[in-house]
Amino acid sequence: MTGERWNREQLLLTFNLYCRTPFGRLHRNNPEIVRLAQTINRSPSAVAMKLVNFASLDPIHQARNVRGLSNVSQADREIWDEFNSNPERLAFESQRIFEQTVGVEPAADNESELAFAGETEVIRLVRARLVQRFFRDSVLSSYKYRCAVCRIDLVELLVASHIVPWSKSVERRADPRNGLALCAIHDRAFDRGLITVSDSFVITLSARARVRTANRLHTVALVEIEGGSILLPDRFAPDLAALAYHRKNIFSQ
Repeated sequence: MTGERWNREQLLLTFNLYCRTPFGRLHRNNPEIVRLAQTINRSPSAVAMKLVNFASLDPIHQARNVRGLSNVSQADREIWDEFNSNPERLAFESQRIFEQTVGVEPAADNESELAFAGETEVIRLVRARLVQRFFRDSVLSSYKYRCAVCRIDLVELLVASHIVPWSKSVERRADPRNGLALCAIHDRAFDRGLITVSDSFVITLSARARVRTANRLHTVALVEIEGGSILLPDRFAPDLAALAYHRKNIFSQ
């Protein structure tokens, strides 16, 4: 398909792959890139370049002068701008197409929900599940599958944690800039307002979490992290407005 314009489905599939692929793996030899290239009848090099084009539109990578910016097409920019204006909608569309076209490991959880739900509820649950998968993959891959607080890299312990909670903003549900990769204990601490993050990405503890204790886990997991900086992602930097919301509405002083 050399020389042929990329259609919307191809762009959405490639954008979805960009969001789920660690930055250091955006190269033509990555098996997932090869697989997508075969699926959409493009060369692995062409897909890899399109991924780098998307990377070059991220403010993080613009500051690093990532190569690819001169090759960005108007269609690439339109997909990026559409995602910025409504992450939930584009995440749902791209994840649905990606799973139908490329396929992912099926999620066995919550199958009983679908079996006993009505048609409208099934649609709602399916949409929510697709959006959540997109969000999780985008956030965890951006942090290279490490907790932003303690740097633990056991994926079984990691959670893509919303800064502004899922229930408070439909628009932010899929936005990886509204997410942090956290281990289970720091996800719960963040969710319950025991810790928060400043605009300079420094960790602050609530008075309850700061209490000195003989419990070693409490000391290591909470007391000793105060004043440290979180790990920043390779893309989709945490949104400062979302962090401000968390400090005002969730964090306990």
